[in-house]
Amino acid sequence: MVTEDDVLKVLKATGSPMTATQIAELLGVDNKEINKIIKKLKARDVIFSPKRCYYSFREVGEGND
Repeated sequence: MVTEDDVLKVLKATGSPMTATQIAELLGVDNKEINKIIKKLKARDVIFSPKRCYYSFREVGEGND
């Protein structure tokens, strides 16, 4: 089972926007599981989408999109 922390670690480590599929491949899990976690993280404003279907970690002090 993948946690929100696992997804955040991947996004922080890469330092560039990633798709849910890319994150799923790195973690070795199903894309659907990552999409659920991404939805929760976006709702809490922990991550953002710089362009359609790509997600990135929101650094402290970054404004809302």
